[in-house]
Order: sequence, then C-alpha cells, then structure tokens
Amino acid sequence: MTTTLRPTGPLQQHADGTRSRHYQVCVNSRPVGLIHLGTSPSLGDSVASVHHLHVEEADRRRGRGTVALLAAEEVARGWGCTRIEATVPADAEGALRLVRTLGYAVRNRGMEKRLGDSPPALPADSRGRPMTESEFEEWRVPAFQDYARSWIERGVPEAAAHAKARRDQERLLPQGLASEHMRFSVLEHEGTRVGVLWLALREDKAFVFKVEADAAHRGQGHGRTLMLLAETQSIAAGLRVLGLNVFAGNTPAERLYASLGYETTQYALQKPLL
Repeated sequence: MTTTLRPTGPLQQHADGTRSRHYQVCVNSRPVGLIHLGTSPSLGDSVASVHHLHVEEADRRRGRGTVALLAAEEVARGWGCTRIEATVPADAEGALRLVRTLGYAVRNRGMEKRLGDSPPALPADSRGRPMTESEFEEWRVPAFQDYARSWIERGVPEAAAHAKARRDQERLLPQGLASEHMRFSVLEHEGTRVGVLWLALREDKAFVFKVEADAAHRGQGHGRTLMLLAETQSIAAGLRVLGLNVFAGNTPAERLYASLGYETTQYALQKPLL
C-alpha cells in the first residue's frame, strides 16, 4: 500500500509572510488523515512547521503518520526550507515517539505551575522593586542579543535569529518599559541588586519571559527567589497559573523549575532538512 499527501486546497500566502497548505493523508487514494504544513511565523520562511497531524484511529500504528511526516519534509524541501519544527503536547506519548524516531530533537519546552492563594515568602533581606527606565534601557539591548544567541546555538541562522529577536521585542514591548501587561522587577538582597524578572500578566495566566541573576551573584539561590517573586506577583494579579519556556540543555534552569513544582506541558522539537 502507498501512503501519499493530497492537497485539499491551494498554497496559502499569509499577511505575515508565512505560507501553508492543508493535505489529506491517503493510502491508495483512501483518506486516512490530515496534515497542515506551513512555515514558521517566528523563525521565518526557511523553517517549516507541522501545524497539525491527525491519523484516523483505525489506521494508526501502521506507519501512516511516519510516511506522512516524511512526505511533509519533502514538501518543505521543495519550499526551500532547511529545518522543520513540530510542537507536541507532553502527554501525547505516541506523537513524541514518532517525531523522535524520525530524528526530531527537543529544542525547548513549555512548563506550568498551578499556584495557590497565598504568596510564597521571599528569603530574609530579599525584596523586589520596579525596574527604572534607565535600568530598562541598560538591560534591553544585551537581553535581546542573548535571546538571539540562544536561537543561533540551536541551529537558527544568525540573520534569522536576530530578526526574530527584533520582531519579538517590537511585538511584546511596543511601549518599552510601559508596555501593557508587562512587569519588570529588580531583585535586591541586603540592599544590593542581584537579578531581574520580566513577567507578563495575561488574562488567564502569567508568563515568565526572563529570570536572571546578575553575573556576580549567580549560584547563590537568587534565581529561586526571582521565581518566588514571579509567583507572588502573579497571585497578587489574581492569576493562578504561571508558565515559562526553557531551552533544552539549560540544565540548571530545568532543575530549578522542577524543584519548584513546574510540569512540562509541551515540547517544541526540530530537525534539519539535509
């Protein structure tokens, strides 16, 4: 039997510069599933993204998904893509096995923690305060340069990584320090600045964009205190879920979040298209 992809509509060109197309997954011309393939809105046209893959229950565990993904990779190569990505829920064990078998590696993962009603206590002599405008301007440029480097280290071309950093900064911080729903804090310990927290307060949850102990004060537990400060601010805003993203290979951060009770909700995986 032959598994193929059959387009169900024309190639879509979107306003943000991405493109996408829907396909039926067919076995000997019989539809057995669907796949939606596009290019990445965050990483640019050189990165393909599997937006959705579904195989009907009766046709699962027969290699249909494997062949469909391999066929999607060929389509992506035809588009000129050099890399392909997919996001998989943490509890979708079958999908995780599939993409890992095909050579996809975890790039980053989303984590969340359910918060209680009472804020955690910060360590003695530690306190958070709002970041000043001058501190924000001093922090902003190196922070987004570091963000771009994180993507470069994971195979994203340098120009695309810096373009992503610029787009994300413009989208998330259109008014800089005063951007709506964004809170920037400085952590002080015994009166000395020791770290920075960037927290987004959304409708349904809070999200940590950046938590960083200053270089001279790392390894002293201030990263944990910054996370406790994030929980405190989230609860004060009436939010009971706190999310974050962590890049694969950042072992200290992964250990910290796990020790604080964060659980993985989804994995973002990627594969080079040779």
